[in-house]
Amino acid sequence: MTALPTRRQEDWRYSDLEALREVWPQDIATTRALSVAAGESARLDDTLTGSDWHNETVTIDLGAGATLDGIIVQARDSLAVTTQHYRISLGAGARCTLHVLATGSRFGRIAIDVEMGEASDFNLGGVMIGGGAQTLEIVTHVVHAQPRATSRQVVRSVAGDTATTSYLGKVGVARSAQKTDSAQSAKALLLTRTATANLKPELEIFADDVKCAHGASVGALDANALFYLQSRGLDPAAARALLTRSFLAAAFADLDDEAAERLTDAAIAALGTNQ
Repeated sequence: MTALPTRRQEDWRYSDLEALREVWPQDIATTRALSVAAGESARLDDTLTGSDWHNETVTIDLGAGATLDGIIVQARDSLAVTTQHYRISLGAGARCTLHVLATGSRFGRIAIDVEMGEASDFNLGGVMIGGGAQTLEIVTHVVHAQPRATSRQVVRSVAGDTATTSYLGKVGVARSAQKTDSAQSAKALLLTRTATANLKPELEIFADDVKCAHGASVGALDANALFYLQSRGLDPAAARALLTRSFLAAAFADLDDEAAERLTDAAIAALGTNQ
């Protein structure tokens, strides 16, 4: 990011631009590059901590048939500002799976741009846990430019107090990208009447032989389910935590049990800390 964004830009319309303006004069932009050779496999483990402005662009290039599995945890100080951007290019038959957990920062943004190669595969599972006056967002742009590629995005967010969580996910399918298979599922859970969730999955399709779907919903914890769990002996906090854990499960469903439990435990812990 080299210029201060404005609300005229669709993918910044829900952002905490005031928080960004306060730190903007600082010249702290950093870059990082990761390249995975054709047929090779790699892991990405990014844990973002600290209290200053973190402004980084990570460029990832996967060769033909390469595989990348990544976990990104944004757990920075509650007064921090975070703008993290991943630019991913997938070669033919490459596969990239990312899991994101965002719980920290006054304003925390994770942007992911993906260019799909022929018969490549991209999967994203994302969770945001917002409390206080936090603004958290996951913004994605997946471009299907070649045929027979698949992409899946599952994002779950929980917002309490006066927090705002946003998922803006755009999938573009070029005319040449026949046989594309793409899906987006975005759901948000509001714990208070003063919290806000923005969900905007978007499709831009120019090919005619594709399978593309998206869905979004915002709601609260099921009162009947809460009552039932409490009638079975759980205290209110434990009942809420159990239902929230179930709500988040879809985002981490394709992780191994240990990793899924670790991320879910961290999300539930943040839920108690952020509220």
